[in-house]
Amino acid sequence: QVQLVESGGGLVQPGGSLRLSCVASGGTVRAYAMGWFRQAPGKEREFVAAIRWSGVSTYYAESVKGQFTISRDNARSTVYLQMNSLKPEDAAVYYCAATRRRAVIPFLGDYWGQGTQVAVSS
Repeated sequence: QVQLVESGGGLVQPGGSLRLSCVASGGTVRAYAMGWFRQAPGKEREFVAAIRWSGVSTYYAESVKGQFTISRDNARSTVYLQMNSLKPEDAAVYYCAATRRRAVIPFLGDYWGQGTQVAVSS
C-alpha cells in the first residue's frame, strides 16, 4: 500500500509560481509512474502531468505544456510539479497519483493523495 502526501499549495498572484511536492511511502516507490491531476470547483478531475519511474519520460496536458514541469527524486521518494506563469484558471485542488501500470497515458491511478489547494488571485 502506497501513501501519498502532497504539499506546496497556497495562494499566489497571477503570473506567480508554485512548486508542489508529493512524498510517497509504503512501497517500492521507484517502481511507480507518478502523476498530477487537478480538480476545480464544479469541474471534473483532469490529468495534468505524469512521469515514468526513470524520470526520463514525461507527459503533459496540452493546457500546461511549457508552463508546468514534472520531475521526481527517487532517492527522496518525491515527485514535484513546478508551476510557472500561473493563471486564475489554474486554481484547483491538485492531486498526486501513482500507478504500476505499464501504460502511463491514459494515467489510471492506483493510489491517490488527499490533494493540496492552489489559489490564483490578485
